[in-house]
Amino acid sequence: MTSALAGFSLGLSLILAIGAQNAFVLRQGLRRAHVFWVVLTCALSDAVLIAAGVAGFGALAEAVPGLETAMRLFGAAFLLWYAGRALRSAWTGGEALTAGEGAGSLRVALLTCLALTWLNPHVYLDTVVLLGAISAQYSDRLAFALGAMTASFVFFFSLGYGARLLAPLFARPLAWRVLDLVIALTMAAIAVSLLAGL
Repeated sequence: MTSALAGFSLGLSLILAIGAQNAFVLRQGLRRAHVFWVVLTCALSDAVLIAAGVAGFGALAEAVPGLETAMRLFGAAFLLWYAGRALRSAWTGGEALTAGEGAGSLRVALLTCLALTWLNPHVYLDTVVLLGAISAQYSDRLAFALGAMTASFVFFFSLGYGARLLAPLFARPLAWRVLDLVIALTMAAIAVSLLAGL
C-alpha cells in the first residue's frame, strides 16, 4: 500500500502543472469534443510510459546517443507549430462556447493528443526516467506503477470532464482568446526550454 500511495502521489505531482497535453485536454473538455477518447488516450499513453520506466527503459533511453537531442528538436518544432495555431486563434477570436459545437474530427483530436504526448521529451524525462528511477527504491514496484497509473487516470478524467464547470465563463469569446493566448505562451515557453537544454 505504501508503494502504491507513493506512486500515486508522485504521478499526480508530475502531471499537475499545465503543459501542452493538459492544455489540450482542458480545451477539449471545454468544447465537450471527444472528451472520453482524448482523456483515455492520455491516460493509456501515460500508463505505457510508466510501465516502461518501471521496467527500466529509462536507462536504455539514456544509453542511446543522440536520442534525447532528437526528441527535444522534434518536440520543440511541434510545440512551436501548435503555439502558432493557438496565437492565431487568440488574435482572430470570434469563438464562444456552445455545447456540441466545433467538435471537429475525432481522428484529428486523437492525432493531436498523441503528438502532444509522445513528441514531448519532458514526458520521457519525467515519466520514464524519473518515475523509473524512483520506483527502484520500492520493494513492490508493480504497486508503485499501478499507483502512478491510477493518478494519471484520475487526473485526466477529472480535467476533461471537470472543464465543463467552466462553461459559463467560456460562453464569452474573450475568455477563449485569453485561453488561446495562455496556451500559445505555455507551448512556446516549453519549446524554448527544450531548445535551451540542447
